Amino acid sequence: MNRRDVLKSAALSALAASVPLALPRWSMALAQDGSRIFTLAHPAGFPDLDPATSFSNDGAVLANVYEGLTRYIPGKDDAPATVAPVLATGWETSADGLTWTFKLREGVKFHDGSDLTAEAVKGSIERTTKIAGGAAFIWSPVTAITAPDRLTVVFTLSSPQPLDVIAASGFAAWIISPAAFDKDNAWFNAGNDAGSGPFKIDRYEPGQRAILKRVADYWGGAPDGAFDTAAFEIVEDAVLDQNMIEGGQADWTYGLAYENLDALKANPDLSVVVNPSFETLFGMYNTKKAPLDRPKVRQALSLAFPYDDVIAAGTSGLGSRAKGVIPSGIWGHDPDAPVPNTDLEAAKALLAEEGLTDSNLELVMTYATSDTLEATAGELWKANLAQLGITLTLQPMAWEAQWELAKSDPAAAQDIFVMYWWPTYVTPYDYLFNLFHSEQSPAYNLGYYTNPDYDKLIDEAAALSGTDRTKAEAMFKDAQRMVIADSAAVFMLDKPNIHILRSDVKGYQDNPAYGHVVFVNDLSR
Repeated sequence: MNRRDVLKSAALSALAASVPLALPRWSMALAQDGSRIFTLAHPAGFPDLDPATSFSNDGAVLANVYEGLTRYIPGKDDAPATVAPVLATGWETSADGLTWTFKLREGVKFHDGSDLTAEAVKGSIERTTKIAGGAAFIWSPVTAITAPDRLTVVFTLSSPQPLDVIAASGFAAWIISPAAFDKDNAWFNAGNDAGSGPFKIDRYEPGQRAILKRVADYWGGAPDGAFDTAAFEIVEDAVLDQNMIEGGQADWTYGLAYENLDALKANPDLSVVVNPSFETLFGMYNTKKAPLDRPKVRQALSLAFPYDDVIAAGTSGLGSRAKGVIPSGIWGHDPDAPVPNTDLEAAKALLAEEGLTDSNLELVMTYATSDTLEATAGELWKANLAQLGITLTLQPMAWEAQWELAKSDPAAAQDIFVMYWWPTYVTPYDYLFNLFHSEQSPAYNLGYYTNPDYDKLIDEAAALSGTDRTKAEAMFKDAQRMVIADSAAVFMLDKPNIHILRSDVKGYQDNPAYGHVVFVNDLSR
């Protein structure tokens, strides 16, 4: 057997031994009452449904319940990226870029029947910034928000920033009903909502599912044949996800084994949508834990990573080599970044310099249970590291558990944390700040990297980005090269977006600015 065959055999054996292939029946029962249901077999859970603090896979649910002022529309072919109106109908900025004025849409109602007003926008953002959790940092340039009339909101900034893009964020930019301004996190995570979107939360069973029901008289309307219900079934098993989409128990999923794509494409009942993503797969080294607190050891591990093999076996050649953490398609991407190539002899030499020859070093890598690409990357890396006398223990975990372990105590945490990042809003600062800026309490800098020079550089670049993007972009690229030189992480690949849906679903378009979000109101059958 080759490496790929060994991996596939091991994965299937493990699944057969530990996972009962029983399909959720809720969605099938609902379909019998005549309503139209769109079922998503979602490979990760939703840890937080509070729109102020949500900063994970829960964005897939919230994007159907809540709305922001704007939405980011990526460029296509020769067309540039644009920002589309949602709750705002238009906006303008002052000549110095420090004042932004948004005009709001008339006639929008929240699910509790209250009207969208400027005070609702102001209060929503102020609630988010006061709680200061999740992605609240997106509003850090805002020094004041005023509501001069019922449908006008004015933002004053400390530095020129693209507030139309910031307001299009998939996290921390949701506008909520004033009746929920004083509600706490527990209220939202009990399955309550305060949105204006096309769906409202009907049932939420943490770790199991979120069931959304259509809102009558939604301001944005819906296509003929639109769905009445969006059922998010949490299925952290790629084999079961595939069984569901093939058997018709699900209408949409992602994260299936790439080696199965040809068979999926040949199935007339399915559509396989492939396009570039804004996601990079990477592994963050625990820089606070010996021996990974030594840069040369981390560099050696990166030299041992089988980049080309993982792209070939893990993505069937559809992925591309990562050049740092900012993927192609986003400004600030550095196509000439000095990333390492696989070189086991060079890795061995570096380990020898650090006195780690034949040290029987043991490392633990955590990754998401359902993610076949992460599993493939781990298995192939493990084989290379074994040639250097290093044992890599692969520890698949539910996302919430993996994240909680990493946020607890770096000394007791994983050695390597594998994950993807997609943008909060489309700027290099989002990637560079969240993943590598110094933190007192870990949130997403789960390699615990600290470099004051790096922090200063990206903060200054962010402040410049509204007035001198060329200079800001050069600074962001310099900062990425600092991270590469320090070997703070191994940048595995830029991932393609591959989503599978039933072929009779109409209106589906993937928007990589919102990672794995399906805007169900756009769809019909």
